[in-house]
Amino acid sequence: MDGTPLTAELIVDGRVPQAVALSPDGRWVAYVVAPAGRAGDHPVSEVWVAATDGTEPPRRLTSGEAHDAAPRWAADSRLIYFLSDRAGRGTAQVHRIALGDGVVEALTSWSGGVSGHLPLAAPDLVAVIAADEPSAEDVRRATERDDARVWGERVRPDRLRLLDVGSGQIRTPDGFGDRHVVEVTQRPGDGMLAVLSWSSPEVDPGAIEPALHLLDPAGGPARDLGPAAADASSPVWWSAADGWHLAYLATTPPLLAGGQAVLDVAVPVSGPAGEHRNLTAGATVCPVALVQAGTGPPLVLVADGLDTAIHRLDPAGSRPVEVSRIDGHAKWLTTNRHGDALAAVVSTAYEPRNVHAGPAHGPLTRLTDLRPELRGIRWGRQHRLSYQAPDGLALDGLLILPAGRSRDDGPFPLVTLVHGGPYDRHADRLMLDWDPSGQWLATAGYAVFLPNPRGSAGRGHDFAVRVAGAVGLQEWTDISAGIDLLVAGGVADPDRLGIGGWSHGGFMAAWAVGQTGRFKAAVMGAGISDWGMLAATGELGRFESALGGSSGWEGPGPHHHDRLSPISYAAGVRTPVLILHGENDTNVPVSQAEFYHRALRRFAVEHEYVVYPREPHALRERHHQRDVLRRTRAWFDRWLGPAHDRASI
Repeated sequence: MDGTPLTAELIVDGRVPQAVALSPDGRWVAYVVAPAGRAGDHPVSEVWVAATDGTEPPRRLTSGEAHDAAPRWAADSRLIYFLSDRAGRGTAQVHRIALGDGVVEALTSWSGGVSGHLPLAAPDLVAVIAADEPSAEDVRRATERDDARVWGERVRPDRLRLLDVGSGQIRTPDGFGDRHVVEVTQRPGDGMLAVLSWSSPEVDPGAIEPALHLLDPAGGPARDLGPAAADASSPVWWSAADGWHLAYLATTPPLLAGGQAVLDVAVPVSGPAGEHRNLTAGATVCPVALVQAGTGPPLVLVADGLDTAIHRLDPAGSRPVEVSRIDGHAKWLTTNRHGDALAAVVSTAYEPRNVHAGPAHGPLTRLTDLRPELRGIRWGRQHRLSYQAPDGLALDGLLILPAGRSRDDGPFPLVTLVHGGPYDRHADRLMLDWDPSGQWLATAGYAVFLPNPRGSAGRGHDFAVRVAGAVGLQEWTDISAGIDLLVAGGVADPDRLGIGGWSHGGFMAAWAVGQTGRFKAAVMGAGISDWGMLAATGELGRFESALGGSSGWEGPGPHHHDRLSPISYAAGVRTPVLILHGENDTNVPVSQAEFYHRALRRFAVEHEYVVYPREPHALRERHHQRDVLRRTRAWFDRWLGPAHDRASI
């Protein structure tokens, strides 16, 4: 029996949960719901709330006519603070809403907007992160277009400010200099604030030079705790036998590649902090989120192979220990004040992302049903794969068979979709997104291979760091070995193979067609063609140098990154390539796509080059997302042959 046809509109018009926040008393979970694709000039989203015990249906708190985001609970669990641009589109201000009467109150009107906020334990006191308001000279320069930009001049870092809601007064504490404040968290009991800052608002060098500070919100200047590890985020307090500690996530030292670690440091009574210990050294899982759990050891959400688990830091300070497991993929982990109740966004193989909640030891119960329109879809059957690389390294991945088909019906046209990152993974979740996604192709008759090669998250730092300075090398043979197994097993038709991906997946698609002619079609979405140029022009700078292994200014060359750049192999490409890229991408600038396009044109390689106006690295606009879906499927149909007849796409 045929199911409901899967259309591009069903995907891009779907509603996605995000920014989950569990109330301190554990009774309620606030969350944001947004459409997958943006229809107008500005994003829109809504704040919702659901009872964690399921006794009341979820209810919407805001109208969805503005961009409402980042819900945070007051200490009494009665008020929700959030950011909204309802007063001026594109400029967020702090608002709050009472759980009882639903009345929204604007708390700030800060010119230039607010980038972060945290309600504090003291009633009506809120930590606010915002840049200085524009001066009269700034306004004049902008109005008269007398606005030449000089690097290092007129830098406006975000600063920590304290808002007294009762009086409306905002004060800016001293002690941070011109450092760029990115996060703040409060210690239970005495209310001390831990503040994370960067040296600059730019990711490079800012995120490479983070620091930790202490601030008493009752008064006094900030105290410097010294530097933190690169790309530090998510600082949380916890109490150990030797006193208070701060734990945080960061890129695993000492390299700028290899995934995240949980770092921990004791907070001394005075002076700078001491050694920052890596609590996940040697782990075979990868931390992806860290949340404060009262005064006790914090909880860690970890990628564990194709699934997700919740760990807790060992009070003795050794490696985190598992508390519970979650099938598939989970993110946006949040906890109550005691750390014994949780909420998160969860997706499994055939279930879309929804808000779940429950005890820390599990299981979590689904509270929302945001995609009922998908119930009639007949999905391709999703299988877990385990296999070995040519050098014996254990690997995993997923295989999605064409909808309504079994392995016995093969061989099928096979499309390999490589994930981004490279420090990301294909978890066992519903593969339904605007970028080339598994079920979008499986419901059109393709088999889809979703590999997790070395460099991926889910198997620990030692597995992830293997691609530092070596992207594309054994990473590619890992993927190729999986394809070989599927061909040998009668699943994949060796004469109808395609490959694609977005970001690092786009890089791997471009890399693959420069190494082999076995693919009949490829899709390079926001991909890297030259690692040296990316290190010089992308916002991640030195992080990209760590992956490519060198930078272009290290002498006349040839450079190490030349060996790892798809552009170096463009003369040998014979596979038709679809190149897709956002015009305003600052992560992987569109010059990467332009370089590859010009090379393919020079060597008369069949290709199509599509640029999406206004778009950053991940496309946001509905029509552009829909175009990616339709265009990628049509591209594979053109070169691999239609997988099966269908009325429309």
